[in-house]
Amino acid sequence: MTDLITLGQRAKEASRKLATSPETLRNAALEAIAAALEEQAETIIAENAADLIAGRQAGLSEALLDRLTLTEERISGIAKSVREVIALPDPLGRILETILRPNGLKIEKISVPVGVIGVIYEARPNVTADSAALCLKSGNAVILRGGKEAIRSNKAIADTMRAAIAAAGLPADCVCLVEDTDRETANQMMRLNGYIDLLIPRGGRGLIQSVVANSTVPVIETGAGTCHTYVAKSADLAMAEEIINNAKTSRPSVCNACECMLIQRDIAPAFLPRIAARLTEKQVEIRGDKEVCAILPQAVPATEEDWGKEYNDYIIAAHIVADVDEAMDFIRRYGTMHSECIVTNDAEEAQRFLNEVDAAAVYWNASTRFTDGGEFGLGAEIGISTQKLHARGPLGLRELTSTKYRIYGNGQIR
Repeated sequence: MTDLITLGQRAKEASRKLATSPETLRNAALEAIAAALEEQAETIIAENAADLIAGRQAGLSEALLDRLTLTEERISGIAKSVREVIALPDPLGRILETILRPNGLKIEKISVPVGVIGVIYEARPNVTADSAALCLKSGNAVILRGGKEAIRSNKAIADTMRAAIAAAGLPADCVCLVEDTDRETANQMMRLNGYIDLLIPRGGRGLIQSVVANSTVPVIETGAGTCHTYVAKSADLAMAEEIINNAKTSRPSVCNACECMLIQRDIAPAFLPRIAARLTEKQVEIRGDKEVCAILPQAVPATEEDWGKEYNDYIIAAHIVADVDEAMDFIRRYGTMHSECIVTNDAEEAQRFLNEVDAAAVYWNASTRFTDGGEFGLGAEIGISTQKLHARGPLGLRELTSTKYRIYGNGQIR
């Protein structure tokens, strides 16, 4: 079993050097990482192929296998994402507030690194590089613990990054990988107080709830995404069809995919057959309530477990509601406060939905698939926070910093 104390000590020591490093050095390390990932693509893909073989033998779904797969194109995309982080403004050393006191004290509130960030995630090897890049830019060392499904891929990526970081002149331990994928090791990581300053889980609801329930290290709860799209009576049905099709089928395994469509009762007979025909083109299974099944004979009867379920697959739940109030009640009961959408031409109804639905991102006439740091113009993000402290929504560079006060005096005493 991995000696997490030793790993934590190494990461903590590296974080002290990283915290005071100039932006030019951090950017040089990131460029070295991007170039090394491209150069080592063949090796990384070979290790990923072994993960895919093991995943198929273990019976992983096609959607999960898609999340696990690395190709030359995807590795180029990861390298491109790292370079995009380089281009983002330095989040450190920003003077957020200046206070001049009557006694002559000058007080500055500035942005500083958190320290060591732990990331626990599942079968997406791109998270290894994305998380490391964001932590490095924001002056934080990172301890990564991915799932067993991607361990060979993660190790290949982490080894590549560590060598690049060292070559650029920063400690290799700015990025540490927990290679032991045993569940008990993850539990130990959740209790690594004094070494890990902040823990961020990325994955399904089970993983996130486990980390939130068991961690003694402060946690930012990133979203399991049970995202809903409500199609109101006044909706443009062609627009609603496009939005739901995109939100469900463009990447069904991601957290901002639509998992449940709520249809206003009066338009259900007209809308459900057309959206069902569109979704059927992508072999999407619809699980509906009794009213939905009466309109769509091909729909599978939904159970209570389907409401609130994050499928991460080509499956969508469907429920008929009377109006926006019933839709919002349903979302309050079954949503995960990630991303929710209303499709309507009624501006007053839309404004109510935008104001009253409690979620990190609330949409009017747009796909929930836009909940992403890059799409919001914020740059890359490490996840989507569904809690209200200390950050909510995309966790970008600024959300990976803390603050401290610098006080300038000339002999003041109290």
